[in-house]
Amino acid sequence: MKLPVYLYGHPVLRNVSQPIEPEYQGLEKLLSDMWDTMYASDGVGLAAPQIGRNDRIVVIDADPVKEAFPECEGRKLTLINPEIEVLEGEKISRAEGCLSLPGLSENVERVENIRLRWVDEKFQPHEEIISGFLARIVQHECDHLEGLLYIDHVSGIRKQLIRGKLNNIVNGKTRCDYPVKYAPRKLK
Repeated sequence: MKLPVYLYGHPVLRNVSQPIEPEYQGLEKLLSDMWDTMYASDGVGLAAPQIGRNDRIVVIDADPVKEAFPECEGRKLTLINPEIEVLEGEKISRAEGCLSLPGLSENVERVENIRLRWVDEKFQPHEEIISGFLARIVQHECDHLEGLLYIDHVSGIRKQLIRGKLNNIVNGKTRCDYPVKYAPRKLK
């Protein structure tokens, strides 16, 4: 089932997500809904907070960007309770977008090499060194689990320059081709 994507300004996006246990009820259905939502929104990744759940769950299908980033070919990941270790190397600045920030794209500096530890949907442990654009996708999605958005990595000046667009999202003046959930309105 396609679920609405929670947009910038919604408090759920700023909460730190909690680890899940093997006894988690409804995990199979939740993962299915997350995949459906990500594909319906033309995303390459989706974190549970983006559908209103503060659980440490991420789904990624990087294959659609394989032409530009060959390391993404065939990479489809279900990350439960992921942990990132930054490895040595330079930081690269690239444009990022986000389903929770429709219509925006900003350059973000991120490391190119990470060690990723996670469990899959069967709670089997995995560890892998990931590089390039795939590492960027993983870092972006895992930021959501910490209550961070990619715009938290841009300069204060850039934030001021996009303030109007951010306000439009918060005020429900942004339209999307996928179902969304706006921030709750404050009573006057």
